[in-house]
Amino acid sequence: MSAQFFVTGTDTDVGKTLISTGLLYAAGSKGLSTSALKPISAGCEQTPDGLRNEDALLLQAAINTPLSYEQINPVALEPAMAPHVAAEQVQKRITADRLAGFCRGVLMKRTDFAVVEGAGGWLVPLNSRETMADLVKLLSLPVILVVGMRLGCLNHALLTAQAIRRDGLALAGWVSNHIDPNMPAYQESLDTLEQTLGAPCLGHIPFLSDPQGIDIQTLLDIDKLLD
Repeated sequence: MSAQFFVTGTDTDVGKTLISTGLLYAAGSKGLSTSALKPISAGCEQTPDGLRNEDALLLQAAINTPLSYEQINPVALEPAMAPHVAAEQVQKRITADRLAGFCRGVLMKRTDFAVVEGAGGWLVPLNSRETMADLVKLLSLPVILVVGMRLGCLNHALLTAQAIRRDGLALAGWVSNHIDPNMPAYQESLDTLEQTLGAPCLGHIPFLSDPQGIDIQTLLDIDKLLD
């Protein structure tokens, strides 16, 4: 049976791709087939092969099932801003249903382990009526929450967890990522999250000056997702 998850964060730049790739490498190390999607990305660069997003390329490198870039990142937008604004600037129409169709095409391949990585946080708009949450509801995927550990993260984490559950989706687990080395009361905040999020903690990532140089998969307990 395929284990499929949506990865969201408490905000933008909290380490969703770092955690997504770590989970993919961890699954691959167990002999599982893996696939990944970044259905929409903004802040892409022009290359000889077309628009490319750094996060989507990292996901492509982390999986062990061959997928084209366009399968992983079907909607690539050049402006580095909120996806719905970037789409308006390049005159593209984004809908949750269209993105869900792209995702289903890959998820139907039924690899052992798959992640769909969101953009920004849970309620990032896709258009004037829909948010990223509407995409996840259409896919009915359990959610992994990446908590960027910095001042204010308790409110962001608890509100996001509440919104996920109110949307009828399961919070499969969460990961803390220490992005601010000067965060006050770091351990106390971790303890609070452990007590209040009501979902398995998959790992704590310490502050890393060079995250790409660390074997993140060793810090994540993927077995909690596979039980």
